[in-house]
Amino acid sequence: MMIDIFNHILPSKYLKELNKRLLNSWHAARGLAHTKSVVTLYDLEARFRIMDKYPGLCQILTIASPALEDITQPMDAIELATIANDELAELVFRYPDRFPAAIACLPFCDIDASLKELDRAVKDLRLRGVQVFTHSKKMPLDAPEYLPLYERMVYYDLPILIHPDRLATTPDYEGETDSKYLIWTTLGWPHATSTAMMRLAGSGIFEKFPKIKFITHHAGGTIPYLINRITGSNEFNEMRMHYRYDQHLTKRMTDYLHMFYNDTAVYGCTSGLMCAHAFYGTERLLFATDMPFDCHNGDKLIRETIRSIHEMTISDAERKQIFEGNAREMFRLPE
Repeated sequence: MMIDIFNHILPSKYLKELNKRLLNSWHAARGLAHTKSVVTLYDLEARFRIMDKYPGLCQILTIASPALEDITQPMDAIELATIANDELAELVFRYPDRFPAAIACLPFCDIDASLKELDRAVKDLRLRGVQVFTHSKKMPLDAPEYLPLYERMVYYDLPILIHPDRLATTPDYEGETDSKYLIWTTLGWPHATSTAMMRLAGSGIFEKFPKIKFITHHAGGTIPYLINRITGSNEFNEMRMHYRYDQHLTKRMTDYLHMFYNDTAVYGCTSGLMCAHAFYGTERLLFATDMPFDCHNGDKLIRETIRSIHEMTISDAERKQIFEGNAREMFRLPE
């Protein structure tokens, strides 16, 4: 079996209500463009036709970006999260062989409402984790407001899936008004993931909650590739500049960065996966495709991700752990 832990969907009932309540913003317009061009976001039969090409493939569902609080009014975000989670639970119930689990969508404009909906999603709907974005309403993931959520997720022993976010209206350089050449997503999203990871690692979240489980999208952003630079920069600043910015921690920054779990959604880049594997190891890599965001409604992403994992220079046992074993343990799925 291959359990895709990070792919995206916009269920039909949720999508209908979302379109009624979207704010007039670039982010919302982009979301609408997604739904028009990528039919497998909302058309289950189209999704199933692609999935059927890959025997043993099943999906743990997440609601497609952007975050609700960025595209709707607060009260609408709360109501839409409820609608989304109800429909995700319904999909898991109706198609257990296709969708063994789903991840809760929360309205982070209101942390109390998020905690209430999280309890309902886990206890009543049996959803198996929560999706957060690298920042929400300009609030970083190490903000104190998130601490009650992290405490609750440790209690439930379920993972937090981190999805990157950055707008095209965020310029690459001062003095400009927007990002050029798709830099905001091609480079900006991996950078947003890496920044969130560094902030979480440096903030002491892992010391406060040593059993917390974060899963990053896209194999940990740029962290695996730049880990020697991170280590060397820390050592230089401590030795030459007599400054250690993580002195409030009991471990080094790299020790906490090792504690993240990461998916394989790197568009079929085997060398990128080997880089992530060298840093995180087999036990912290989980199969994911980022379906359906390619020019083939997700078919190419699935095909190329599977190929890239098969091309990794690892054992068959490790491959099975990445495709299936780690997901079963992380999301507490039955054998």
